[in-house]
Amino acid sequence: QVQLAESGGGLVQPGGSLRLSCAASGSIFSINAMGWYRQAPGKQRDLVAAIAVGGSTNYADSGKGRFTISEDNAKNTVYLQMNSLKPEDTAVYYCNALVTTAQAMGIMTQHEYWGQGTQVTVSS
Repeated sequence: QVQLAESGGGLVQPGGSLRLSCAASGSIFSINAMGWYRQAPGKQRDLVAAIAVGGSTNYADSGKGRFTISEDNAKNTVYLQMNSLKPEDTAVYYCNALVTTAQAMGIMTQHEYWGQGTQVTVSS
């Protein structure tokens, strides 16, 4: 009942930039946090960056100084601006959201949702 739609991936040369977008839709009461993870073939899925509703952010060391996460609360959308991209940034990038939904009898439930992923390829 909650969907995360990712966009912005693609092929870019080393040193280039991409901006990923993730829009949450569905039966959402509130979004507590949103973030980006990435996974290369044969590797685990790792945090890239996350942002909470209060604006606090968390970055993996791999992206610090190059990546910036931001949000548009009115659109339930999170962005990841990626600059100075490196070949090792190549991965499928997944949007993640911690969402509160209102269920029957007013029960509030928090659940993590994942997008389908968008491919980022950094290659010359």
